[in-house]
Amino acid sequence: MEILVIFDTFFGNTEQIADAIGKAMAADAQVFRIGDVTQDQLAGLDYLVVGSPTRAFKATKPIIDFLNNLPSGSLKGVKVAAFDTRMDVKKINNRFLTFMAGIFGYAAKPIADRLAKKGGSLVAEPEGFMVLDSEGPLMDGELERAGKWAKGLLSL
Repeated sequence: MEILVIFDTFFGNTEQIADAIGKAMAADAQVFRIGDVTQDQLAGLDYLVVGSPTRAFKATKPIIDFLNNLPSGSLKGVKVAAFDTRMDVKKINNRFLTFMAGIFGYAAKPIADRLAKKGGSLVAEPEGFMVLDSEGPLMDGELERAGKWAKGLLSL
């Protein structure tokens, strides 16, 4: 089974989640930062998982650019899923951020939409993994939760 996990990161939190997802899915799953992956690596994939930190309520520019530049139909037959890392705006109790997140959302949903638009078959709802502050660290238990989420992808 060919599995590729692509991510971008600023402070290492999204990379930790991507690594946990890759390890949970298969010992030979490939995990690459967005700048190190080419479209050629998408050939013959069974699963593609893409993740980004949520920055200004969206994915990073390198992730958006990569997905936008994929040829139409290039993910046909590939099972896809999307994730992001984000702060829990309800826990920090900031009304403005809660309002903005309600309007604009987070990075994972637009990533999932782009993957599906390119022909991928979504196997799970987009998932968000929580960081305690804009630079992290990850909330306790998030790496374990990422592993469980990833294993669930394989059963779909």
